[in-house]
Amino acid sequence: MTSPAHIAMFSIAAHGHVNPSLEVIRELVARGHRVTYAVPPLFAEKVAEAGAEIKPWNSTLPGPDADPEAWGTTLLDNVEPFLDDAIQALPQLVEAYEGDEPDLILHDIASYPARVLGHRWGVPVVSLSPCLVAWEGYEKEVGEPMWEEPLKTERGRAYYARFHAWLEENGITMHPDPFVGRPARSLVLIPKALQPNADRVDEKTCTFVGACQGDRAAEGEWQRPEGAEKVVLVSLGSAFTKQPAFYRECVAAFAGQPGWHVVLQIGRHVDAAELGDVPENVEVRSWVPQLSVLQQADLFVTHAGAGGSQEGLATATPMIAVPQAADQFGNADMLQGLGVARYLPTEEATAEALRTAALALVDDPEVAGRLKEIQAQMAQEGGTRRAADLIEAELAAARA
Repeated sequence: MTSPAHIAMFSIAAHGHVNPSLEVIRELVARGHRVTYAVPPLFAEKVAEAGAEIKPWNSTLPGPDADPEAWGTTLLDNVEPFLDDAIQALPQLVEAYEGDEPDLILHDIASYPARVLGHRWGVPVVSLSPCLVAWEGYEKEVGEPMWEEPLKTERGRAYYARFHAWLEENGITMHPDPFVGRPARSLVLIPKALQPNADRVDEKTCTFVGACQGDRAAEGEWQRPEGAEKVVLVSLGSAFTKQPAFYRECVAAFAGQPGWHVVLQIGRHVDAAELGDVPENVEVRSWVPQLSVLQQADLFVTHAGAGGSQEGLATATPMIAVPQAADQFGNADMLQGLGVARYLPTEEATAEALRTAALALVDDPEVAGRLKEIQAQMAQEGGTRRAADLIEAELAAARA
């Protein structure tokens, strides 16, 4: 057994980045480790419930309840806020940990200061990736084409110059791309089934432990209504939910379907009045206990975020993927390629297209069989316990 250690976890103020780590934190605390968690105050209560001590810091990122438009529309709009946030966060984190340096650092992929602090303190650093990781050839196939146009602009070159300068100030000579995308050690908190080109991932560096999910009882329970023959959950997650026109199409898709019950999560940026007349078989909520609903659902209409995608797979629920941003487009491709989902771009997600896809998916024995296979594979990946075992192995190696 590994003797107790001080483990520090670093993340950002986003549900999709904090939630995947919480069960790992809970397990490490249960094993006797002292876990501190550096996170903005908005998430303090949720993290404290997992047993961690909070090291609060103030973030400049748009919060989880911000209008999605706050993130902008271009690649540089998306990446600049993370660098800005990292630069202003580092002094706060240095102060928070002064005289209380950890034995090992865990960090979400978007927490750039964590790797800087690991270098400064000379302690092992382990990334907890809530989404896909880079494979052999990723830079040529994805990174370079994605950055080709932005790097022709003064703004794009200034972004890289600033990132280089910040790293060099902190004694790191690595290029920003591998600094962000090539951690020395990573535990991947998604099922291997969701990883593109999984056969080209270096598994000595990246270990797929799969979803680390608890029972989620604290989020509340949802009960399937009597007489509901088919239940469909519609959710675009917690960030990119400002889609009233899409929700109206979902209402229209299932309004006239006998025996169908729709749970429609619309988030904080849409008023239910914007949906028009809503029939009795459509339950409109701003938030739902998603896992509880999925455990009873027959279909999941999802934005294909990493968390939602793996919850759909873990509960063996067929999916209609309507991606909105970032890695969701790739996840939608993967789900469709696995034979468990239909990919509908938002502009094509009409009532008719949604209804057609739904009816094709829910009664297809091949889809059901493939979902059961993937569910069984996921159960073998080890999840929370394996993640904690591997973190303790890193501690033991550092102490040897």
